[in-house]
Amino acid sequence: MTNLAGKVAIVTGSAQGLGRTFCLALAREGATVACVGHRNMAGAEATAKEIEAGGGRAMVVQADVSSEEATLAMAKVVAERFGRIDILVNNAAFYANISRRPFNEIDAAEFDRVMQINVKGPWLCTRAVFPYMRAQGKGKIINMASEVFFSGSHGFSHYVASKGGVIGLTRALARELGPYNICVNAIAPGFTDTEGSRTVTSDITKYDVGPNCIKRLEQPQDLVGVLLLLASDAADFITGQTILVDGGRFMH
Repeated sequence: MTNLAGKVAIVTGSAQGLGRTFCLALAREGATVACVGHRNMAGAEATAKEIEAGGGRAMVVQADVSSEEATLAMAKVVAERFGRIDILVNNAAFYANISRRPFNEIDAAEFDRVMQINVKGPWLCTRAVFPYMRAQGKGKIINMASEVFFSGSHGFSHYVASKGGVIGLTRALARELGPYNICVNAIAPGFTDTEGSRTVTSDITKYDVGPNCIKRLEQPQDLVGVLLLLASDAADFITGQTILVDGGRFMH
């Protein structure tokens, strides 16, 4: 049902965590994957090498998702190399090493950087791939939101606001891109055991899973099923949706 043979996918933030997991999952289903990184290019290259070691096709692209010039160049080089762009996963985010603090103690520059990467980034990347998807008559765009939008997580006002922006952007883009047969959806993970999460909590093993219906800490692989569904032809009539994947901690 989720066979992606012949498809070309771009995944931002591919150097580690969810991004690496997504790249590997898409490749296992047959997609050719452009692994996009910015600062941690060694990580992006390691992701691509792991795909190739498993018999898949991959390339590495360096791009700052908050830069219009860089995102346009990203889309162009992928399209020139592989001839098409079918899937965009807007995974890159400013999350690691954010310290919880009251809203009035958050540095204004940090607030701006969170918005530039987490909201402007998906908008710019979508703008960059849109001409190619429009020409093909089809495309899948998957944005990464977060459970924090539903919980209003304390001390993360800028991050919470940015993920609310992602959900709003997802809905607006679904309206505008629908006539071109381009589906735009969002995935909202709960607190997940990734390298980034381990920088924002002192001991990830102490995270309270009590409110969850499924009593364990979320792992990156828990998001693979919904990602592959939304990237596949099986989801051709699903758009504008935000799917919460958090073990039933919050429901909407």
